Parts: sequence; structure tokens; C-alpha cells
Amino acid sequence: MPRSRLYDYVNSTRTDQQDTTTPEAPEGTGSPVRGAPQTDAAEHRRHEFVRLLGEFRRTAVLVPLDQDDAPLTADFGGVRWFYAFSNEEALARFALARGEGDREWPYQRWLGARLLDAAVPAVGVPCGVALDCADGEDGMAFPPVRGIVPDEVAVDVDVVAE
Repeated sequence: MPRSRLYDYVNSTRTDQQDTTTPEAPEGTGSPVRGAPQTDAAEHRRHEFVRLLGEFRRTAVLVPLDQDDAPLTADFGGVRWFYAFSNEEALARFALARGEGDREWPYQRWLGARLLDAAVPAVGVPCGVALDCADGEDGMAFPPVRGIVPDEVAVDVDVVAE
């Protein structure tokens, strides 16, 4: 049985992820220390998320396409999610997790900002972006909330009747 190129991506990624060192937090980042108040840790996580969101908005990601050449999505928890991947290896892990590693996976490259600012509002239902969703804790979700998507489609913005 012929093997998809996706298997090669996953195998090369597994060997690349053998580094078990823990990077030190840069000085002055406000990283929490053991025994610091929980508010410092929460504030650090908020700053880290804002940094990651900015990086995502500036980065071209892979958006797999369905059989109609539309971006691949899934509905979960009352929200529609665009699938996006940081690289072909992450897309390969997703394909294999779905049991679909033996087929071609067409994709387009989109800026994260294009997904959040244009594609999400065009859907017409609450919508977010799931980045590298087959990677467990290494994946990231950008939900349809204020500060991530435009306010007019954020689910946490109250609509004021005029």
C-alpha cells in the first residue's frame, strides 16, 4: 500500500522534538516565581497570550481545504472553528490523527490576521481559529471574543439596542 508523504513529515518532526531542555524566562518579562501571588501568574499568562496572538496575526499559517475548496472547519461547543496549522508537520499530525494520512491535503497559506479579521466575520455564526489542534497542549485556540476577533462578531460583547 503506498504511503502518504504526511507520514514522512510526522516521523521527521518526532525526531526534532527530542530536546527536553526548559528555556529560561527572559529577564524583565514578569514571569511568575514560586510563591508569587496568583495574580502575577495570571497577569503573566495574559501578557504571554497577547504576545502569541500578535505573532499569530503576523504569521502565514496553513489552512486546509475541504472537497469544495473552502477552508476546513468543525463545530464544537456552539462555535465553528477554522483549522489552521503552523507548518506541514502539524498538518500531517492532524491528518494522521483523523485516520486520513493516506490522502492529499490541499491547503492555502493565510495570514492569521486574515483569518481573524475577514474569514471569521464572514461565517455568520460564532467562529474562532484552532491552531495546531492535533498537538494537545502545544495547540492554541483563538475564540470569538473581544480582542481576538472584531467586536461585531465577538460573543462576549453585548449588543446595545438602538
